[in-house]
Amino acid sequence: MKRLIERSRSVGEVLRWVTQNPSKVSASHYPIALHKLGQLLQQQQGQATVNGESRGPSQMLEQPEFQTLCQAIISGCSKFDNFSIVNCLYAAAALGLPGESPLVRVLEDESRSRLGRFNQKDVSMVFSSEANNKALEAIFSSQLFYENRQERFIRSMAEWLPRKAENLTPYTMALIAKYVARHRLREPRLLDTIANFLLKRGEQLDSKVIQKLVFPFSRMNYRPSNHSELFPKLEAILEQKAGSSPLATVNILMSMFQLSHFPQTVLHQVFSPAFITNVMSIPKLKAILISCSQGLRVSVQMCSEGACGSAVLEGAGWRFSLVRPLTLLFPFSYKGLVAEALRQLVGEECYRQDEVLPPGYCTDFLLWINRSGTVLPLSRVPAASKAPSAHATMSPAAISLRSSVLALTSDLQDFAPFAPETPSSPSGSRENNLAGRVVLSVNDKWHYCQNSDILVGSRAMRDRHLRLLGYCLVQV
Repeated sequence: MKRLIERSRSVGEVLRWVTQNPSKVSASHYPIALHKLGQLLQQQQGQATVNGESRGPSQMLEQPEFQTLCQAIISGCSKFDNFSIVNCLYAAAALGLPGESPLVRVLEDESRSRLGRFNQKDVSMVFSSEANNKALEAIFSSQLFYENRQERFIRSMAEWLPRKAENLTPYTMALIAKYVARHRLREPRLLDTIANFLLKRGEQLDSKVIQKLVFPFSRMNYRPSNHSELFPKLEAILEQKAGSSPLATVNILMSMFQLSHFPQTVLHQVFSPAFITNVMSIPKLKAILISCSQGLRVSVQMCSEGACGSAVLEGAGWRFSLVRPLTLLFPFSYKGLVAEALRQLVGEECYRQDEVLPPGYCTDFLLWINRSGTVLPLSRVPAASKAPSAHATMSPAAISLRSSVLALTSDLQDFAPFAPETPSSPSGSRENNLAGRVVLSVNDKWHYCQNSDILVGSRAMRDRHLRLLGYCLVQV
C-alpha cells in the first residue's frame, strides 16, 4: 500500500487507494497519503500557474473521498502510535488544511494529551528526512511545540539545520529564531546557523525579518562566531533601511546594544530630527518608540565610546521623559521570600523593594552598607550620597559618565530612597565611613538561558549599566 500511494500520479488515485481498501490501510499509511496529496497539489498549482489558471486545494477538500480519509484519521487517531500522530499533524499543516478543521483540531488535541510520552525519535524522524520549508513552518507554528520545550529536538536540529539552511525561506528561519528565543534555548550551533543565514542573505531581507533573526542573539546574550563580519553588515543594511521601518530599526539597535556593539553611523541617523519627526508622525508607533527610546538613550549615554554618545544625544532633540521605569522581562520572581528574609535579618527600614534607580532601572532590593559591613537605615543616608560614592579606583571618564547620566535623568530624583539632608545632619563623619547602592538581584530560572548560568541579554545589560555607575550587585 505504501508503494502504491507513493507511485500515484494524481490526487484522485491516492484517494482511491486509501478509501477503497480500508482493510489494507494502517495508521502509518495516513501521513504518507497526506504528504503525497500535498506534493501532488503543489505540482498541480505550479502547472495551473503556467497555464494561467487559478486552482487551489479547495476543490480537493470538498471531494467526498477526501472527507472519508479525514474521517478515518479522526476515528482512529487515538489508536495511532506517537510517530503517526505527529507525522499526520505536520502533513496536514503542510497540506494547508485550516487550523479550525475537525482533522487538525483532533490531531492537536491528541498531540497535547501525549506530550509527556513523545520521545526524541518520534519528533526527529519526521523532520530530519521529509524536512522542507512547509514542514518546518508547520513545526514552529504549532501550539504543540510552543507548549513543550523541545530541548533535545533543538540539539538534534542543530546537527542537520546547517546543511539545509540555504534552502530555507526567511520566513521559516524567522519562525525557528522566534521559537529558540521564546524558550531561551542557547544552542551555539543553531544560533551560528541563523547568523550565517543573515550574513549571506541580509541584503535581500526587510528590517522586520532582520529584527526577528537578530533577537535570539541578544535574548541569549550570545555573540555569534561571525560577529566581526555580521555586525558591520547589519550596520550597512540599517543605514539604507533605517527609515523604512522605524520600530524594527530601534529593536535591531537594542539587540546590538545588549551585545555591546554600537554602530556609530546608524546612531547618528536614528538620533536625528528627521528620524524622530518620521516616528512621531505615526501615532500607533509613538508610545512604543518612546519606551524603546528610553533604553536606547540610556545605552548610548552609558556605553557608547568617547564623546560620540553625548554628541549624538545633544544634537538630536530626543528628549522624552521617562514615563515609567526601565523594567525588565519576567517581573515575577521569588522576591516575596527574599523580602521576608531581609525583614527578619535587617529590618524594614534597611532595605527597599522594587526601587527605581537613576537612570531609571527598577531593582529588586536596595541596601546601603558602610565600610565596616553595617547595614544602615536608608532614611538616615544623607542626600549628598544619593548616588554611589566615587571610589578612588574609578577612572575620571567613569565619574564623568555617571554624572552625565544622573543629570540626564534628573526627573527621577523623586524616586530616590534617601531622606533630604538637613543642616543639622552630622553627615561629614558618616560619609567618610560609607562604602555604597548594594543591589540584591533576585534572578529566577527565566532570567537565564535554558539550562545555563548565562543571564538573558536585557538582564545582563542592566547589571552592566548599574556596575558602570558604581553600584555593587549581589546575585541571589
